Amino acid sequence: MTDGDPKTLFEVEEDSLTPEEQEDLAAAEPEAEPVTYTGTDFDVEGLVRRLHRGDIVIPTFGHGDTSLEVAGFQRGFVWRRPQMDRFIESLLMGYPIPGIMLVQQADRRYLVLDGQQRLRTLGAFYEGVHGGREFILDNVADQFKGLTYRTLGPELRRQLDNTFIQATIVKTDGSNQSLESIYQVFERLNSGGTQLTPHEIRIALYPGALVDFLEKLNKSSEWRQLYGSRSLRLRDQELILRILALFHNSARYFRPQKKFLNEFLGEHRNLEGLDNGKLESLFIQASKLLLSGPGRQALRFQSSQVNAALAEALYVGLMRRLDGGTTPTPADVAAAVSAFTLNRETAVTISGSTATEEYVRKRLDMATKAFVGI
Repeated sequence: MTDGDPKTLFEVEEDSLTPEEQEDLAAAEPEAEPVTYTGTDFDVEGLVRRLHRGDIVIPTFGHGDTSLEVAGFQRGFVWRRPQMDRFIESLLMGYPIPGIMLVQQADRRYLVLDGQQRLRTLGAFYEGVHGGREFILDNVADQFKGLTYRTLGPELRRQLDNTFIQATIVKTDGSNQSLESIYQVFERLNSGGTQLTPHEIRIALYPGALVDFLEKLNKSSEWRQLYGSRSLRLRDQELILRILALFHNSARYFRPQKKFLNEFLGEHRNLEGLDNGKLESLFIQASKLLLSGPGRQALRFQSSQVNAALAEALYVGLMRRLDGGTTPTPADVAAAVSAFTLNRETAVTISGSTATEEYVRKRLDMATKAFVGI
């Protein structure tokens, strides 16, 4: 898609938060977690120097260096060249710019919590290359057109090098409580532009073997046929997390859903206490039966879009049946799904506000009974 191309309806829907995600982000925490932070100023040249030698780290989304206590807050680099040019121009003109937010680890490295695009732009301009091409200013006033960092005059170079950018530095010790504090900080920053979903923030905080396991299941053939195209906002991966967390211990479910899922990822970050072999087998078996029985429509309710509440109930109910040691036929599964979906009580629990304790437990119980009965 070029700079001037309008977004497709799919892309607009993917960019926008769903009502469920908006409700999850807006839900108040049962208690506010304290956080320790300080403020400081960095000159631009110093920021770039720290970035290049690895003292400031822009984490890989959801994966990467296991020594990082917080990783992957940022999604892909999304600024286009005109935005990058204008940012550099603002610095050359001495205009005020927003500050950045960093997380200081125990090893004294700084991880970028907010400000990835500004720091990446600075790094690329100083290196002189972006996207495999020479970084030459273009979408700027005539006096700056055609300039690179190397061709800046002494005065402009001093102006850029010596500009100070304000930084807020949040400290973490890597504990779940500390990470929950940072989650709450980021949520409050998460406004304007393309907001991160609760899951995008979540897997940034808790990277590890469980996130990798979720991605492995997310690539499985039958699941992909049931769900459809990959979600640019990781909604498919979050749905798998919901299924696993509720299958593992639905009795512990509580609102807000985001905190329930945060705690599950935190407790089992590297698959501690989880039989991932068993979970994978049950998930794949359930996917095969749902696909060969009722088919793709099983996860949809009065819409072409996947209904997450319906999908999690069907998966948990069917995985419980399979865990009991017997495997129903695809025809039996289709009959159970039809009976469950057509039940008027089901419609109440999978429409509107679906994350309440009452509705979650009720639909899981009803789905479990539907599959036990076949």
